[in-house]
Amino acid sequence: MTFIANPVRLSTANASFEADFRARLHWSAEADAAIETRVADILADVQTRGDAAVLDYTQRFDGVNAATMSELELTQAELKGAFESIPAAQREALQAAAQRVRTYHEAQKKASGESWSYRDEDGTLLGQKVTPLDRVGIYVPGGKAAYPSSVLMNAIPAHVAGVSEIIMVVPTPARRDSVSISAKGEKNPLVLAAAYVAGVTRVFTVGGAQAVAALAYGTSTIPKVDKITGPGNAYVAAAKRRVFGTVGIDMIAGPSEILVLADGSTPPDWVAMDLFSQAEHDELAQSILLCPDLAYIDQVQAAINRLLNDMPRAEIIAKSLNGRGALIHTRSMEEACDISNRIAPEHLEVSSRDPHRWEPLLKHAGAIFLGAYTSESLGDYCAGPNHVLPTSGTARFSSPLGVYDFQKRSSLIEVSEAGAQTLGLIAAELAYGEGLQAHARAAEFRLASIPPMRITK
Repeated sequence: MTFIANPVRLSTANASFEADFRARLHWSAEADAAIETRVADILADVQTRGDAAVLDYTQRFDGVNAATMSELELTQAELKGAFESIPAAQREALQAAAQRVRTYHEAQKKASGESWSYRDEDGTLLGQKVTPLDRVGIYVPGGKAAYPSSVLMNAIPAHVAGVSEIIMVVPTPARRDSVSISAKGEKNPLVLAAAYVAGVTRVFTVGGAQAVAALAYGTSTIPKVDKITGPGNAYVAAAKRRVFGTVGIDMIAGPSEILVLADGSTPPDWVAMDLFSQAEHDELAQSILLCPDLAYIDQVQAAINRLLNDMPRAEIIAKSLNGRGALIHTRSMEEACDISNRIAPEHLEVSSRDPHRWEPLLKHAGAIFLGAYTSESLGDYCAGPNHVLPTSGTARFSSPLGVYDFQKRSSLIEVSEAGAQTLGLIAAELAYGEGLQAHARAAEFRLASIPPMRITK
């Protein structure tokens, strides 16, 4: 079958641009009501019945028949065995990617994740104590595709942060065309090898809302965690949204996105393939090109037509580009940067001869890829920075997953006797103003001369 992809063509010079632009960007993050109801039932059931509910849902949704939870937990020996079983080239690639990711996040920890303190002139100590979370859960998608890169990107920053226990859950659904269903489903050795390389503590072959519930509430077998990170389907996203508050979560991720700012100097085939790289994820993924060169946009469209049907996932790419893709002609690169900031994309490529000229104009993006040789796919796998990025415009106020997501901060305050004389007067005045006499007196009791209590309303 031959597929055709014709992303919508827009021009900022057209009077209808704003309306057309908003319509193309629109994506509703509202969860399906039926999914929300089903997820609520699953969470409540796991919270009540624990392991028994997890076993039931794993059999129902993944086709995996397990009598006990021990059948769904993988040992460190199994993870090591998976690592040793994969081809040498894959082992080396995993280790090289892991080292780059680790190096980046170690630098990130030094820059933003250390404790600090200072003393005022009167000897009062003020500061911040940074400590890692005790236990985190990472969700790794399984089933239709395998994502060893997600294991590295979630587990390594947690490890660098100093998290003591990293609990990984990954669905391993049984093959539906199999006459005899495996008790443990179809395990991907590359995913398990990544868990071994990244230092994951425990791995359970469960997925879906039931896995999120088990991590959030704890069961007899799966320990309760402090935070859950990692992507998943609509059921996983709905479950993470509902358990937030009981545990922390990283984000609610929408469909993948790429925005390419191009000045026309990059081979059009490269840009077309970069647009494909996100479109192949999902029919709802969004790929956008912003460029002031109309002839170059035509060249990229021609490259899309020429390259599309060589792609194994051509049908998904075509549906994504036809449904949500856009090739936008701008008046200038400056205007393209302005539109990019309005979109706040997950992945932003600056495919330009001089990307550093435009980078200062770019305020909102999950990750910025500078220069024609910096394909987004390098960031997905091995460049070093995290590939778990804010989507759906949330890069306006959110950041990539990092070491800081696996740490918490406590304020340090040690007031000296001299400091209490100054701060006590300030605190008491404000406390009386708020009508909180006990607050005021607690401060005044530390004063060298204790004044009479004021009665306020």
